[in-house]
Amino acid sequence: MWRYEKRLQYPVKISQPNARIAQYIMSQYGGPDGEMGASMRYLSQRYAMPFKMAQATLTDIGTEELGHMEIVAAIVRQLTRDLSMEEIEASGFGPYYIDHTGGIWPQAAGGVPFNACEFQSKGDAITDLFEALSAEQKARTTYDNILRTIHDAEICDPIRFLREREIVHFQRFGETLRNALEEMNSPNFYAFNPGFDTCLWKQAKEGR
Repeated sequence: MWRYEKRLQYPVKISQPNARIAQYIMSQYGGPDGEMGASMRYLSQRYAMPFKMAQATLTDIGTEELGHMEIVAAIVRQLTRDLSMEEIEASGFGPYYIDHTGGIWPQAAGGVPFNACEFQSKGDAITDLFEALSAEQKARTTYDNILRTIHDAEICDPIRFLREREIVHFQRFGETLRNALEEMNSPNFYAFNPGFDTCLWKQAKEGR
């Protein structure tokens, strides 16, 4: 059960529309390393995760990513509202406008639609946590790239906030992975988790 506060996690107040920049930032809504994929990844991975701490972390961060989707959507919307047809054509926003007018729709900066194949839920604790760590770094890199291409403080401020949260998430997943490895090394772990593939994990530890 979630308690929803009807406000953005970080305020977005953009005074000047810019459809060209909106197309860059849109990638963090529905692109290959965007917030939609992040939320679906973590909220899916949590169900097969055998560790309570890891389940809680995946739930917390997956839920926060939904809030980040709101921030990115608000940025895109404020950058594309009230555009004239001349501005739409000059900015290269025309193809998107034809399909979606001013609606928010998940796609990458290059126009590729969101695809669930862009994230994984493998059902293996170590695999999924490494996937989460990698995903946070890829998202951070995308935000770095966005910040290199824009210089408007009204846009950069919420983007910097989102970038910082990727770093925090990476740190939390690192702590979660270390905790999971410690639990796996506990002699009681397999007694209380009979469904866990002991044989494969032992082989992995021995480097086989």
